[in-house]
Amino acid sequence: MLAAARKDLLLDRLRRDGRLIAKDLARELGLSEDSIRRDLRELDAAGLAVRVYGGALPASPAVADLAARATVAPDSKRRVAAAAVALIEPGSAIILDGGTTALAMVAALPTSFAGTVITHSPTIASALLDHAADVILIGGRLFKHSGVACGAAAVEAAGRLSADVFFLGVTGVHAAAGLTTGDEEEAAMKRALSARAAETYVLASVEKVGAASRYSVLPLESVAGVITDADPAGPALSDLAGAGVPIVEA
Repeated sequence: MLAAARKDLLLDRLRRDGRLIAKDLARELGLSEDSIRRDLRELDAAGLAVRVYGGALPASPAVADLAARATVAPDSKRRVAAAAVALIEPGSAIILDGGTTALAMVAALPTSFAGTVITHSPTIASALLDHAADVILIGGRLFKHSGVACGAAAVEAAGRLSADVFFLGVTGVHAAAGLTTGDEEEAAMKRALSARAAETYVLASVEKVGAASRYSVLPLESVAGVITDADPAGPALSDLAGAGVPIVEA
């Protein structure tokens, strides 16, 4: 089998099964594990898969920059945002992550909401200017790819705050890989924000479920639930439910 055809086969299996096991594929195709690992390295370098120990996982399309992500699954994001807003108690303090689903939450949040919104995203903060809520903007080095503050100053500032709920944005939600994102410092900032909230809910539009990115944010057992409109009968969501992850249907 030619290398190009073999890679197409690997991508088909990745879409079907949600992960690849190098030794199983080598045995099935009559190839060495080194050949399969080389293919997986090349798929990883092309952004089509994420290599993990023993194989690979589907790469998330949500690692693009903020402007590009706005065009990905907008209807799914609106449904997830509406379900997330329904979880907010009157007068509560919430932390909103950056990203396009969080921005959809602002659009769904009643302007009369009189609680507190904490965010490290200038985009989210400016979208709340016409809302009654108090807005606390965490400062730090601006990570332009995602439009959020990261780094030591931002983590330190987050440590002085507390909230009832953190609505976490990630680029991958996978039963094996957990919650992942594409930047190491952004992952650290998300962990710092989660540590300041009584509960964390994951905003998981359909393209993120069953996908993975390079850097771990949190294990699945650390969150109160995953808010998603992904097909409940699909293998990715079934795997999450089978792992005991609470699912909030959007």
